[in-house]
Amino acid sequence: MIKDSANQLLLAFESSLVLNGNGHRSEPLFAGVDLGTAYTVTAVVDATGAPVAGALTRSGSSIRDGLVLDYVSAISIVRQQVKLLHEAGFHIKSAAAAYPPGTTGRNAQTFANVLAAAGLQVSGLIDEPTAASLVLEIADGAVVDIGGGTTGISVIRNGEVVYTADEATGGIHVDLVIAGHYKISTDEAERMKTDSQQQSTLFPLVRPVFQKMASIVRHHLQQHPAVSLYLVGGTSCFPGIEQVMEMETGFSVERPVTPLLVTPLGIALSCLKTERKESGRMGKTR
Repeated sequence: MIKDSANQLLLAFESSLVLNGNGHRSEPLFAGVDLGTAYTVTAVVDATGAPVAGALTRSGSSIRDGLVLDYVSAISIVRQQVKLLHEAGFHIKSAAAAYPPGTTGRNAQTFANVLAAAGLQVSGLIDEPTAASLVLEIADGAVVDIGGGTTGISVIRNGEVVYTADEATGGIHVDLVIAGHYKISTDEAERMKTDSQQQSTLFPLVRPVFQKMASIVRHHLQQHPAVSLYLVGGTSCFPGIEQVMEMETGFSVERPVTPLLVTPLGIALSCLKTERKESGRMGKTR
């Protein structure tokens, strides 16, 4: 079960996205940038791990299926977010990045390169499921990250990621179904999908897409079983998806209050965790 403290932390981060110019903090700040297919989200926490600021921007076509396709556009979005945070008084100079499960080598390093090209010192590079587990405090379970372009499946045992997979199915496929049914653009479909007033009407139409996602998750977990599934990522925000996932997989399914914000907050917390480890190590050598 997701702890109340984790949901409270996420709600605090959600509130911090409304920048009011009351920053100007002198204490150390720790930032994480989540470059997603649908959204790019920057999270900022203080030395206690409390969220103090953030920025959220549509990614456009810069990221697709867990890969940076438009390097220049991705850099521009991060620069704009850093500028916005600076103007609000949160002067971040470094940040960590994250890469989707199953991404390796140069493709993973590209996420860090975007931050560096945007003028930030890269303080870390972490895989997305590990970042999510820091927020949700998962020791054993499976993180299912349903983003805009992909669904990432990661099994965690004793706090360590032991299995990862990434499938090319996500929110864009939901958009395509809605767009095809109503004969509208995918941008219009995205707006319908995220409109809380229309989601109950859309659910019967998009349920088969969620069922397909769930069948993919079930396939991966047949050989790598988990006690519980934890849904994160923007597409997990759609009401009813957790019931479909639970029914199709047979696993207990948990969903935090703001699934979209889990990974970026976890990336920022990973910076703080690294800083504490280094400080502890330096203290022991003195």
